[in-house]
Amino acid sequence: MSNRQTARELSEHPPARAGTPGRILVADHDGMYLIKFVGDVRVNLCAAVDDFLAEMFRDEDFKSVLVDLTATEGIDSTSLGILAKLSIKASDLYGFVPTLVSTDPDITRILRTVGFDDVFHIIEKPLEEEAQIAELPQAESSIEDLRGRVLEAHRALMGLNESNRERFRDLVATLEAVEPPDRQRP
Repeated sequence: MSNRQTARELSEHPPARAGTPGRILVADHDGMYLIKFVGDVRVNLCAAVDDFLAEMFRDEDFKSVLVDLTATEGIDSTSLGILAKLSIKASDLYGFVPTLVSTDPDITRILRTVGFDDVFHIIEKPLEEEAQIAELPQAESSIEDLRGRVLEAHRALMGLNESNRERFRDLVATLEAVEPPDRQRP
């Protein structure tokens, strides 16, 4: 993705609860990435986001990433876990802490509750200007792949602090105990 600007969009899908259907908007220019969560962002979008992040971190020209949650109405724990993975990987690979913009006090409270103020620079004022962005296409994902991504996202959240370990321990244990369909006995 070097020396070019890209803009993609995740397909719109019905939210898990009332609200604007969740979408993930992304853009990059010369290794600088913008990821914007719009509406009610839920687990059904995690495969596409996870795939995009893997592609972003493979970009030889990668320089920075900004996460914009100013249009986010709701966000589930899997989506939070994907963002935690983003921050952990940016720190591990490039030694920097990503910036996250959140202007909704309720969303910001959730971010602080799960410890994001330790792994992101959180800005609570809107961006002055936005790059041209569009949605990523939906990534197809099997049930087993989705289960694995949900597990990985929640493990990332658990790794942030003791409170999250306690909060998500039962969910992770339950997901780990579920036997994949291809390994179930007839």
